Amino acid sequence: MKELHFAGNSLDELRAFPVDAKREAGFQLDRIQNKLEPSDWKTIKVIGSGVREIRIRCADGAYRVIYTVKLADAVYVLHAFQKKTQKTPQQAIDMAKKCLSELGG
Repeated sequence: MKELHFAGNSLDELRAFPVDAKREAGFQLDRIQNKLEPSDWKTIKVIGSGVREIRIRCADGAYRVIYTVKLADAVYVLHAFQKKTQKTPQQAIDMAKKCLSELGG
């Protein structure tokens, strides 16, 4: 099982999700820790190589958890946010890039 680490304030961001979204995010992160694919994800190459986004849909809206497994033998959550538009906000991309950079990725 891979360790789980939260970069920047991603843990606080995740904790701010509604209960259903938090539960689903935790379930999907557990899958990743156990070297399984999340149920719904996509790569985000603009942030960096090996960066992916978990896509969560619940009654309260759409939520995203950006992470990478490329560094060492751990899962690093870079950013978590509610998605309100079709396109990923530039602010979310910039935040994830900054956290990845601070990790040396």
